[in-house]
Amino acid sequence: MVGAPRTPPAPRTLRTPPASLDLASLLAHPDNGELNYVAGPKSETWHNVSVDEPESATEGLLIVTTALPETSWQQDALVRRVRDRGFAALAVRNAGSAGPGARKLADRLGLTLLSVARPIELARASWQLQQARDALTIDYVRKVAQAFEYPAADLGDLLGHLCAAIGHGIALIDSTRTVQQAGGVLSPELHANLDFAPWISVARVDDAAAASVRVDSSTRQGLRLAVFDAGLSDVQLRALSTVAEIMMPAVAARILIDELASVNDASSSADLLRAFIELRGARDPDVQQRMAELGWRTSGYHLGFQFAARTRVDPVGLLRAVSHELAAVSVESRAAISGRGVLGWLTFADPPASSEVERFAAALNGVHQQLRRTRDVALGIGSLQSGETGLARTLNEASDAAKIATSRSSSGYLVRVDSLGLEQLLLAWTGTDTFLPAAESLLAPLLTEAPELLDTLAAYLDHESGIQATAVALGLHRNTVAQRVQRAQELVGADLSSPETRLALHLACRAVLAPGV
Repeated sequence: MVGAPRTPPAPRTLRTPPASLDLASLLAHPDNGELNYVAGPKSETWHNVSVDEPESATEGLLIVTTALPETSWQQDALVRRVRDRGFAALAVRNAGSAGPGARKLADRLGLTLLSVARPIELARASWQLQQARDALTIDYVRKVAQAFEYPAADLGDLLGHLCAAIGHGIALIDSTRTVQQAGGVLSPELHANLDFAPWISVARVDDAAAASVRVDSSTRQGLRLAVFDAGLSDVQLRALSTVAEIMMPAVAARILIDELASVNDASSSADLLRAFIELRGARDPDVQQRMAELGWRTSGYHLGFQFAARTRVDPVGLLRAVSHELAAVSVESRAAISGRGVLGWLTFADPPASSEVERFAAALNGVHQQLRRTRDVALGIGSLQSGETGLARTLNEASDAAKIATSRSSSGYLVRVDSLGLEQLLLAWTGTDTFLPAAESLLAPLLTEAPELLDTLAAYLDHESGIQATAVALGLHRNTVAQRVQRAQELVGADLSSPETRLALHLACRAVLAPGV
């Protein structure tokens, strides 16, 4: 006998249990209804959230939409009743006004007492953290989209808008430092724990956490955009990782816009500074007006400096780094690109004492040491000068000193013009774009036909035109030296009996034979 067909059992619906909830993640939520801790345990975790249901006994958080009673006995009764019902936490309006008795009772009973201005908003935040993780991400994304509607003046302004929108700190970082940040300070420990290799990385250090994404920028390599805060849960970190990805293209675009503006400003400033120096103390109303528009003050007392690159260096990047370091020097400072380096000056309204000049020279050396950690640069410092003519003079001095400093490893690639003699300044001048081609043209017959004669001539002039001293220095017979000097004189077509000719040839030899030429 065949029985009637059996009705298949109804499919079972598997429900994912809600995620645990803790006080730190609720406090870190940007829309928690102005939640504040009042009393009781701080490290509890809850698996359930109830709203206005004090009769339902459950270990978890009870959110009450009415205000905390005003009388102390009613406050004590409410705390005791909620704890007796099995709740671990109570969030209620005006809980900040709870009396000392209610606070002590909450501590003794192990009930976390919280104050919330908008209970329904807190309930929604709890729901997002527990069961609607996608809703939390979408909520963040909606706020970021609203922030994009406001125009940003620069990168710092954009980061400020985004920080205000999502309610967490935002930082643009590289592997060594925080480039720019808003809404807080990213701790060095948390920074060090972020992995720069993957596209997205998260890190935790104690109570702090951060989610970061690599910035896809064509102009600035090695950057990451990090969102950070204290008390973030895993759910929030995952949501913020997605949000960081959404914010990143806007940040990368803003970096490019600011880079282009920075290059344009740097080029304009470099042209203006070059025009001012070429005036050689003369006055040009147009140059003066442009300098005034940039806030370049020519009155007062000035101390020029130049950071000169010893190897290939990005001038705009060097200018940015110099300006960043000079911000910590407590005096007015200006800087602009000059050739492959950065030329600038410090300005004092009143004549500084010699000790003060030494202090600021030491500060410039400190900037130099900081720059040398990432760039191979030398520093030249001019002398203290006054007025518009003095500004041009100290800038020229700094430039000359920097030329000498590039080959002065013994001084740490730092030279102050006050410590130089006339001969060294003349040698610095021979390295200019004006003198060097002329020197090469003068010595061209020796360079192309008899390079050994150039070495002999240079040694001869170095030893004050002494045949015997030159022979000893080169390890040659004195007759050989005499013949070479005579031959060099004939090829160059110069009269070595003339002091002016000897000086010109001496400087030309030094310029042509200088390292790196």
